[in-house]
Parts: sequence; C-alpha cells; structure tokens
Amino acid sequence: MSEKQTPNTQEIKDAAILDSLIKIVFKAEENGFTPEFFETAKEEINYASTFLKLTPLQTAMFSLFLNRCDDNAITTKKIAKSIKCKKIELLKYMNELEVLEKRKLIRCRRDDNSMPTYRVPQKVVKAIRKGEEYVPKNYNNLSDVDFFDVIDDLFTQRIDNELTYEALSNEIQDLLSSNKNIKFAQSLIEAGFEMIDIILLLRFCNLFIANDDNYIGIYDLDDIFEDKSTLRDIERELKNGNHTLMIYDIVQYANDDSLSEKDHFKLTDEFKNNYLSEIKIKVKKGGKDYILAKNITAKGLFYNEKESLQVSELTALLKNDNFNSVQERLSKTGMHRGFACLFYGPPGTGKTETVYQIAKNTGRDIMTVDIAQTKTCWYGESEKLIKKVFDRYHNAVKSEKLAPILLFNEADGIIGKRNESTSKSIDDTENRIQDIILQEIENLEGILIATTNLVNNFDKAFERRFLYKIEFLKPLKEARKSIWKSMIPDLPEQEIIELSSLYDFSGGQIENIARKRTVDFILSGSNPSLEKMKSYCIEEILEKNKTSRIGFAV
Repeated sequence: MSEKQTPNTQEIKDAAILDSLIKIVFKAEENGFTPEFFETAKEEINYASTFLKLTPLQTAMFSLFLNRCDDNAITTKKIAKSIKCKKIELLKYMNELEVLEKRKLIRCRRDDNSMPTYRVPQKVVKAIRKGEEYVPKNYNNLSDVDFFDVIDDLFTQRIDNELTYEALSNEIQDLLSSNKNIKFAQSLIEAGFEMIDIILLLRFCNLFIANDDNYIGIYDLDDIFEDKSTLRDIERELKNGNHTLMIYDIVQYANDDSLSEKDHFKLTDEFKNNYLSEIKIKVKKGGKDYILAKNITAKGLFYNEKESLQVSELTALLKNDNFNSVQERLSKTGMHRGFACLFYGPPGTGKTETVYQIAKNTGRDIMTVDIAQTKTCWYGESEKLIKKVFDRYHNAVKSEKLAPILLFNEADGIIGKRNESTSKSIDDTENRIQDIILQEIENLEGILIATTNLVNNFDKAFERRFLYKIEFLKPLKEARKSIWKSMIPDLPEQEIIELSSLYDFSGGQIENIARKRTVDFILSGSNPSLEKMKSYCIEEILEKNKTSRIGFAV
C-alpha cells in the first residue's frame, strides 16, 4: 500500500479561498440571502471578503457567479433560482454587480432586445483556483504592440456587448493618458480630437493591424457606436470627404481611383508610415485559410518526366536565396517582381498537392482563397471581398520573412473566358472580378498559384500573365506503377504491374482504391483479392463517368 500523501502548506493555502467560496455557495443555496445565511457563513465570508477586498454581500454574489464559471451567459434568473428567490429581489443587488464588473471579476453582455448576461473570465477562475488575488493587468507605459493588443481586446468586448460605448470611451481615455510614452498616443492627445473621432480612428487602426484590412466599410463600425444617427452622420461626412479624419489626411477613400466608389475607406499611407510602421501586421495564421508550412505533411509525388522537371525548376526558384536574387535582378531591369503560376489538367492529377509540397520544401506558408466565399448576391460586394484578399496578402508579403504562396484553388470560375454579354449583373460582376485579379497580378510582389481543371477555356488575358504554366496529365504507366506502390506498399509486384496496365487512373483515383482496400481490410481482417481490387477500379470508372464535367473534382 502506498503511503498516504499529505498536502503541503502551499496547497492548503491555495485551496483556502476556493474552499471558502464553495462553502458560501452551498449555504447560500440552502438558505438564500437571509440573515441566517450571513450568520452561518460568517467565517467563510469574512475570510473571502478580506482576500478579495470586497464587501460581504459582494463576496456572496461573486461566489454564485464563480459557481457557474463554465457558463458564458449567466442570467440573473439563474442566480435567483439557485438561491430560491424572486428575480425582482436581485434588483437590490445590481449595485454590487456593477462593482464586480468594474473590478473585472465578471463581464456583462448587454443586448438591446434581451436581458444582460454575465460570465466569469477564465483569468479570474485561474487566479482563484491557484489561491491568488486577481489583479487586472496594468496598462501603463505599454509598448506599441501591447497598446494595440489592448485596443483590439477593448473593441472585441464592445462588439460582444461586454462594454457599453461610454465604458469603451472611458477605457480608451485612461489608456491614452497612461501611455504618453507612445508617439501615437501622445499625438492623438495633442491633436485635440473629439472622443468620437478618436474611437473611429482607433477602429481603423485596429482593423488594419489585427485583420490586415485596408478596405473598411460602414458595416465595420456598426457594433461600435450605439446611436445609429451618429453612425449615419459619420457615414455622410466620410462619403462627402469632409470628416475630420479626412481633412487631416488620416483617412481616404479606399477606391481613390474611382469617383463612383466612395463607400469604403482606409488609412492613408502617410499616416501608416508615420505612426504604424514599427508595428508588425498580424496575419492570422493557423486558420482554415492560412496553412503553415511546418504543418504540411511531406509526401512523395510521382510525375511524368516533363511535369517532374517543371515542378523541380519551380521549387528551386522559390527557395528563398534564389527567389530574392531573381527578384532583385528583375527590379533592376524594370520587370515585374511577382510570380504567377498556373497548374492545369484533369482532376486528381496532383495539382493542389504539388502546391502543398512546394510550400513544404521552400518553407513558405499558404494563404488559400475560397472562390465561393468571395461571391455574394450584393452588388459590388464580391469585388470588395477580392480586394480584401489581395490587401491581406500584400501585408503578409511585407511583414513575413518568407512571402507566402497565395493559392486560388479550383479557380475555373475566374480564369475562364469572360462573359461577353453584359446584360446580366452576374456577368458584370464576374468580369469586374477578373479585371481586379488581372490588375493585382500585374502588381504582385509575391507568389500566386492558381489551379484549374480547365484545358481549353483559358481567358487569353490570364494566360499571358501566368509566367509558369504547368500542365498535369494523367500519369503514364511507369508513374502509375510508382503511385500504386507508394499508396499500397504491400501490394504484390505482379498485381501492381497488372493494375497499372489495365487502368489509366490519376493519382487521386488510385488513392480512392487504396482507401477502399484499407476499409475492406478493417472490416474483414484480410486484404482483398486482385479480383476485388479490379471491381473497385470498375466502380471508380463508373463513378467518374457519372460525375465527369468541367470543374468537378473527383
């Protein structure tokens, strides 16, 4: 039998405050907030009140909220139910809740059409669990980066309705006055702007720094300002060009080259260079649209001879030293520095996986573009979404040591021959999107790769702008043998030869067969026979014939 473990002094101390709060909860739920409760829980409440620097009543209220720390929408109704009292009775304690909120021990979300809800921040829970007093972070004398991190957090709280507009204003005033060491904060104070203009400017800065957003619309401000008439005034002044931030050359039209586009705005380059140049733009990494090179699984791919040579040459070019040297030489001769590449051919021939493996081998991350998500039913919105994609990519190229690859996967819908009829708005939209992408390719500083199943329907304007065009054909017999062997290493050599001879499959189709074979083995406990493998191949041919159309990936 193992020797019984005795808690050490630190563990006992850590548990003391949590134990006290637990006992308060039990006694409150048993007796409610009655004189009897405060008498029976007196010892625990006094200890916890001293520790938390709260009054006895505030401590009792906090314990009830902490008891629901896993709930992000705690209502007063739930609290009232837990202590068996009417919800109206809790109105007596709203002042205490406001104190807890100001101490940042709880957060309150206030929606226009529903009752407020509360939550206990995880930082508070962690401190209590460790037996430590929760002390909100000191925001004095921050670095530039930390300053804008706090701004991002404040706007997030405001959007989540955890801060009123008034509370946001107060927080920002305190933040500015506590960080006069920062050139931006000091200049903002000295400018003498009204608070509404300061908040608007900080929102522009926040969207630019946190989201790489250089294309800001009024809808980006909806959740910041409570008074809709105020928002309409801001919109009118921005559109008319007489807003304070435009008069001082801080904000300009995002489409300053088009008189018809005055509903989106951005920070001027001069302002960004003067005040934001030292702040590294945060490109959101690790999401579904940003794939880190280190997270890509290395795979061996098999090509026909011509494709193998082209892929090897492109991979070598994108190695950082070579890429930098080539870009420098191109700049000196006045040529475009960017590289636009097209991978085209039938489905399942390894186009997308090749992009992944090039990224893996060159250490470059991938920014993927979901074409479907850039298309909306609202006039003009699709073009704006495409511009945001390129704005984000330009910022990534500037801020990252290695320019990532911008991947337009299955780009059939945007590089095909443009619609000649402009009678339909959808045709106009498609054509304008193509115009934007063509212009962006001209101005490209990094690497764009588009993949498509199209073979004979390229738009000539796109065809000219792709410097590297690699056609991926179905693998020939020798390549097919290598693919069969890599997908199913234990497949007998004779069966590999027979299957690769009988079936003119792409790598994707062979992978489907390999997956079916694995499922068969799991269900039956043995590998399928050659005849069964052939039946899988016949099914694959039938499935392909049922769905074979341009643009449909097998």
